[in-house]
Amino acid sequence: MLRNTMLPVSKKIKHLNPQRIDAEVVWKISMIVGMAGIGESLLLVAFCGSCTFLTTISLSAIATNGAMKGGGPYYLIGRALGPEVGVSIGLCFFLGNAVAGAMYVLGAVETFLDAVPAAGILRETVTRVNGTDIAPITRPSLHDLQIYGIVVTILLCFIVFGGVKIINRVAPAFLVPVVFSLVCIFSGILLARNGRPAAGITGLSSESFKDNWGPAYQRTSNAGIPDPNGKIYWSFNALVGLFFPAVTGIMAGSNRSASLKDTQRSIPIGTLAATLTTSALYLVSVLFFGSVATRDKLLTDRLLTASIAWPFPAIVYVGIILSTLGAALQSLTGAPRLLAAIANDDILPVLNYFKVVDGGEPHVATFFTAFICIGCVVIGNLDLISPTITMFYLLCYAGVNLSCFLLDLLDAPSWRPRWKFHHWSLSLVGALLCIVIMFLISWTFTVVSLALASLIYYYVSIKGKAGDWGDGFKSAYFQLALRSLRSLGASQVHPKNWYPIPLIFCRPWGKLPENVPCHPKLADFANCMKKKGRGMSIFISIIDGDYHERVEDAKAACKQLSTYIDYKQCEGVAEIVVAPNMSEGFRGIVQTMGLGNLKPNIIVMRYPEIWRRENLIEIPATFVGIINDCIVANKAVVIVKGLDEWPNEYQRQYGTIDLYWIVRDGGLMLLLSQLLLTKDSFEGCKIQVFCIAEEDSDAEGLKADVKKFLYDLRMQAEVIVISMKSWEGQGEQQESIEAFSAAQGRIASYLGEMKERAERDKTPLMADGKPVVVNEQQVEKFLYTTLKLNSTILKYSRMAAVVFVSLPPPPANHPAFFYMEYMDLLVENVPRLLIVRGYRRDVVTLFT
Repeated sequence: MLRNTMLPVSKKIKHLNPQRIDAEVVWKISMIVGMAGIGESLLLVAFCGSCTFLTTISLSAIATNGAMKGGGPYYLIGRALGPEVGVSIGLCFFLGNAVAGAMYVLGAVETFLDAVPAAGILRETVTRVNGTDIAPITRPSLHDLQIYGIVVTILLCFIVFGGVKIINRVAPAFLVPVVFSLVCIFSGILLARNGRPAAGITGLSSESFKDNWGPAYQRTSNAGIPDPNGKIYWSFNALVGLFFPAVTGIMAGSNRSASLKDTQRSIPIGTLAATLTTSALYLVSVLFFGSVATRDKLLTDRLLTASIAWPFPAIVYVGIILSTLGAALQSLTGAPRLLAAIANDDILPVLNYFKVVDGGEPHVATFFTAFICIGCVVIGNLDLISPTITMFYLLCYAGVNLSCFLLDLLDAPSWRPRWKFHHWSLSLVGALLCIVIMFLISWTFTVVSLALASLIYYYVSIKGKAGDWGDGFKSAYFQLALRSLRSLGASQVHPKNWYPIPLIFCRPWGKLPENVPCHPKLADFANCMKKKGRGMSIFISIIDGDYHERVEDAKAACKQLSTYIDYKQCEGVAEIVVAPNMSEGFRGIVQTMGLGNLKPNIIVMRYPEIWRRENLIEIPATFVGIINDCIVANKAVVIVKGLDEWPNEYQRQYGTIDLYWIVRDGGLMLLLSQLLLTKDSFEGCKIQVFCIAEEDSDAEGLKADVKKFLYDLRMQAEVIVISMKSWEGQGEQQESIEAFSAAQGRIASYLGEMKERAERDKTPLMADGKPVVVNEQQVEKFLYTTLKLNSTILKYSRMAAVVFVSLPPPPANHPAFFYMEYMDLLVENVPRLLIVRGYRRDVVTLFT
């Protein structure tokens, strides 16, 4: 029988592949027909052949979609499904090829020992019991298989070390015995009734065809001899596992893709021709064997083809031995090249020992493959080896089919294979067939092989180097993102579906070393705004200057910022903007950043505590401008004061999270406080909500209303109501009084300078380059209100873990300097403060 492999067209030698005869396949066909009958045997061959045929179609499509380097199916799967999947399946396929070499060597040695019993050093006798008939049957000893197998493996390795040229010169020697053996076998079948009587051989007979049509599953010994007390019971599933290795040679050509002159022509034509030819011959052989011998002969004669062959039965033994040795040579040739291709991609550093230069021979990988092959030969048990090979091959076939399915379904602009006879549904059916066959053969081996592939995948994802090969998953993510974005639309997001998308302002006020792309605690704070890490953050930094002059600086800064984000394990992206100044850059960002409903909805930045200490007089105007831009663009704002002391995930906080809920903000302050409680560092804290009532009589009603509101929002918090009268009557904290007096003095001094400048220049009062109207009573009122709020915070929340307070909007026509004084007074002596302003949307809802 034939084993479907394809010897590819070499760069220097062009010839068709000599098909392989496998000793096990020869016995398998007669035994399969004897066990399953002609009908189920045809179904079995068609079932397995369909799997390899569909895989061949998928392989042809991917192989003709561009230039292909070494590595064969690993290269195709890795570039389609990503390096992790490619390496995990590629290493399993390498193991499958290495183990397959051992199976072919054992098959050749076993055939040799059957043909030349005198060559056996140790032979054993097995007794077959069939009713009252007792017949001794000899078979090769396990030690004979091991000794001869090791010697043959070493000899084949010497040929492999000779390189591709030597292998190509030796390959035609396997073709003549194969063709001559086939001629003898089919001649013997046609002439079996004429002058060649033999026990159990009926010649082509309709009676034998009818008798052998149905199944006759039974028990056998470990040697495959029928035995009512045997340990092995054969079923259709078991026969699938027995036969499938006979159709696993379709990757032989692609394994040597680096040696092909034209991969886009050689792989589809050679692989498909080998698949169709061998599948047809398997089907014809089932019909012929089922018609030429009795069932007993089919089950007991391990080499029925040699018994039938005419005129030279011995040539069948020669053909089988040379064919299986050729198949072993193919495995020992392809496996090292596959391992070297994986190593050359530099994904796993542990494989660096197997790297080879372009055009070089993988000698180290060949040594390693030979070691594995010899180890399996020492085991000497084909029943253990065969399922292992099958699982690894089926994993590879499933990977090829899934790769084509994904690429065909996504249909990216780069997907333009020359092989037009393909469809995603065929690839999907092929992948499902592979999985079904795996479980039909042995669910235990299937689970073990999938577990091994999963472990390799996990190891590669943890230890492997990142590689961007433009795989299909990236295309799938892209299309999924586009569809999701379209489905989100541009309408307002319902509060139940609202997620914070913070835009993190990394370096708004400078004063960070040039090699530090972002404040180290900003990423920690950004993670605190997400529930279980879900959500996206946008880290933005603005570089002053001309875009054409600083574009390279921007690229370097973006790469540095991305590295920082990955290091902090924060889900987010980095963006660098070059603008004439910070205000212009931020105004462009707030208008254009994001797509649809995936635009940032919260602006996060550090409070500029350093502006007065460092005499950065430009900061007030920039700060006020940013807040006004956020209000106009309807973006929420979170300003962090005390960022240097913000805890990381390992620093446990105790006490309270205090909310001074002064203005309606859509529930943003409440939601942020609840998100803080989901973090390990704040889970031990409790929330307190402070509200201000106009009269004492309103306090209890307001407290009840707020409690009911929080209950409906599924939020647990203690509500504390402060009446305006008690607020007015409370004594201010001494440090607040001192800060208030200092702010009054600085504002008066600044206002005096403005008036002097206006009188000198005979112009209206000017501040920040524009006219302003200053109502001194209103300024005093703002200062006094801020003093009261700061005193209240210090009185009730001095020991709080975090304090939330509403962000007052900048008063119209007030100088930015005045607003900064109000804000400085508000945050005075409060160690950790979040100043929050919501936007014109609810982010929490009462309803389920």
